Amino acid sequence: MQSLQNELISIKVDDVHLEGLLEVPQAPLGMILFAHGSGSGRLSPRNNAVAQQLRRAHFGTLLLDLLTLQEDKSRSSRFDIDLLTRRLNAASDWLRHNAITAALPLGLFGASTGAAAALQVAAERGTDVAAVVSRGGRPDMARRQFLAAVSAPTLLVVGGDDESVIKLNRVAYAELTCIKRLEIVPGATHLFEEPGTLEKVSALAVAWFSEHLPQQG
Repeated sequence: MQSLQNELISIKVDDVHLEGLLEVPQAPLGMILFAHGSGSGRLSPRNNAVAQQLRRAHFGTLLLDLLTLQEDKSRSSRFDIDLLTRRLNAASDWLRHNAITAALPLGLFGASTGAAAALQVAAERGTDVAAVVSRGGRPDMARRQFLAAVSAPTLLVVGGDDESVIKLNRVAYAELTCIKRLEIVPGATHLFEEPGTLEKVSALAVAWFSEHLPQQG
């Protein structure tokens, strides 16, 4: 698929530069900003696999390192949801000031701790965020007042064999008052490494964003 924009970008926030991969297909339906979990980043093979399917469905994607290499070595930084939220917000602002992406509907895709940050950003930005998808996420790590304030339709996807995370997602799901859905993928563990499970996540994400991101024109 021919791209309208495809580049390595750098976003300055908190006196550091965060590296990201921006790819926008021709005639994009919206932009999906990825919030990676602890120990992961823009090169995550799982999130890149999902992003590829989203681009095939004509969504632009931005995969971003929310932490520097040095910060990612620190457990406190990895689980600092407010830090991740602030940086994800900065990336959202960057998209809103980029000429190609500024007017596109914005969706957030969060994994692990990144899901908590995505939900807090959705709560803070209100209608600027059109939809949220969480893959094997920890939405329970978002503050309760943020969960209750999310207005964007939210899809939580969890592996059927990831029992502890299913319980934590149910806790967060109960706090959400927006349009919401909890999807459990049978036979999948936390990282969705089993055959066909990541493809299921991709299909669910494409369907959710296609349904809930407003159409242009």
